[in-house]
Amino acid sequence: MTKERKQEIISSYKLADNDTGSPEVQIAILTNRIAELTEHLKAHPNDNHSRRGLIKMIGKRRNLLNYLSNKDVNRYREICSKLSIRK
Repeated sequence: MTKERKQEIISSYKLADNDTGSPEVQIAILTNRIAELTEHLKAHPNDNHSRRGLIKMIGKRRNLLNYLSNKDVNRYREICSKLSIRK
C-alpha cells in the first residue's frame, strides 16, 4: 500500500480532522491490506509466511470489529456495509 492510498483511506473514514487511529480507520486500512495479501497468495499459494501474516491481520480486524460492535452497533453496521464485510 502506498502512502497516497493510505492517506486516501484515512481521509474517507476519519471521524475528525486529525483522526488516524479510530477503529473505523484501522479496520479500513486492514481491509485494504488483507485484500492485497489475498491477491498475492492467489499467485503464490506456498507462501506460508505471508499466509500467517494474513491470518494475524484478519484476527486483528475481527477484534476491532468486536470492539466496535460492543461500543456502538450503528458505527459497526455502517463500517461493515461500507467495506462489504460480512460476519
